[in-house]
Amino acid sequence: MIFDTIDKGVLAVSDILYQPWFVPLILIAGGIYLTFRCKFLQIGMFREACKVIMEKPHEGGISSFGALMVSTASRVGTGNIIGVSTAIILGGPGAIFWMWVTAFFGGASAFIESTLAQIYKKKDDDGTSKGGPAFYMRDALGQRWLGVIFSIFIIFTYMVGYNMLAAFNFQSTFATYGFYDEKSTPAIVGVILAILFGAVVLGGAKRLIKVTEVLVPVMGIMYVLVALIVLVINIPNLGHMFGMIFSNAFDFESIFGGFAGSCIMYGVKRGLYSNEAGMGSAPNAAARADVSHPAKQGLVQMLSVFIDTLVICTATAFMCLSTNVVSSKYIDEEGAANAAGYVQDSLGSVFGAFGPTFIVIAMAFFAFTTLIGNYSYCEGCYEFIINREARKGELIVMRIIAALLVFVGAVASAGLVWDIADMMQGLMVVTNVPTIIILGGIAFKCLDDYKRQKNEGKNPVFKSANIQLKQKTDYWN
Repeated sequence: MIFDTIDKGVLAVSDILYQPWFVPLILIAGGIYLTFRCKFLQIGMFREACKVIMEKPHEGGISSFGALMVSTASRVGTGNIIGVSTAIILGGPGAIFWMWVTAFFGGASAFIESTLAQIYKKKDDDGTSKGGPAFYMRDALGQRWLGVIFSIFIIFTYMVGYNMLAAFNFQSTFATYGFYDEKSTPAIVGVILAILFGAVVLGGAKRLIKVTEVLVPVMGIMYVLVALIVLVINIPNLGHMFGMIFSNAFDFESIFGGFAGSCIMYGVKRGLYSNEAGMGSAPNAAARADVSHPAKQGLVQMLSVFIDTLVICTATAFMCLSTNVVSSKYIDEEGAANAAGYVQDSLGSVFGAFGPTFIVIAMAFFAFTTLIGNYSYCEGCYEFIINREARKGELIVMRIIAALLVFVGAVASAGLVWDIADMMQGLMVVTNVPTIIILGGIAFKCLDDYKRQKNEGKNPVFKSANIQLKQKTDYWN
């Protein structure tokens, strides 16, 4: 009963946030504006972004690749499978097109927010750096109170909303098997996940980065290879697949007849849940990277958005839509989507019994790295809120609570976990995107400085004086 009451309150807020004029407008219009101001760097500097990933950090520092893997661990998760299939089932195949649109323009947002996070990062006590939107809200805008509110939003989005959702999505993949029991199986899966998650996070942030550096690439490559096999087998269906995507994406009569359930809305919601561009989450990882120029990490995080949506999400969409499995059959009597069942049956139509099993294995990787990547943002935000270094006992309590929430997510209802995630990510967007638009001029100057040095044949090195930055920084003076 308490879950129902919470869900009603959450839905009331979400209904306001996801009106066409609110989160969708801020997210897409903001991304379009930043794209034009950055002169379409998503295209023009794509090759440069690929190059800077492999740069080595100073001894003891965190590499661009390490920061990329932490942010990608959060982005590339259960949303790439369950989120995408949910969008197709409830919003139609056209939702995939609007995911692509969100990701393309979101690449510019990701660049700006991560570049700002690098400029305003702070030296941590262990010799590494820390930062994120809360820091540039405080130091560039001069509004610490806004940074505190944003930090609260991050903790509730990732430790509560997204981690509960990751646990729920993972346990839902077992529903296809005969042994699945609605009461006991989610609890068993939840306990196992919570224990494994707790064991890793109690090891601290350094261990988080080491784990994700290994698991994320392996997980992503395996998943894309399977998707390619499915596409090759279903080549005769590809024309029909693309026809469905584009015809549904531009069926404006249907879209504006019910915008809340349209392909645009599901493309925006699930695209945002998956790639997080503009939300202000990835900058917390970006700020930890040891680079010679802030724009380098901005480019790396732009690339992370593309990896997530244009590669992994598209792999799921094509795996499902290239088969003859009909998505509309996976809506239950209450209007909820059996997203896991849709993906598993789609792969099952090609691989037989191996198909559903592969999704369970993939979801195990996706869920685990998502839980780790999500939580990595939260402790720094807690310290920003209390304005001091967290005590060891406080962190232990926080990690135990995070592990318990993983269990709660596994046994909660689908509606509740999705609704909490949607609401919290919307609140992050309406706080962060206006901020990066206001501060965008600083990042634009930083990008111009990077391009100028590259054109002079240099490996760009940033100094705050290069762009006449008013505020003093810990790294760039």
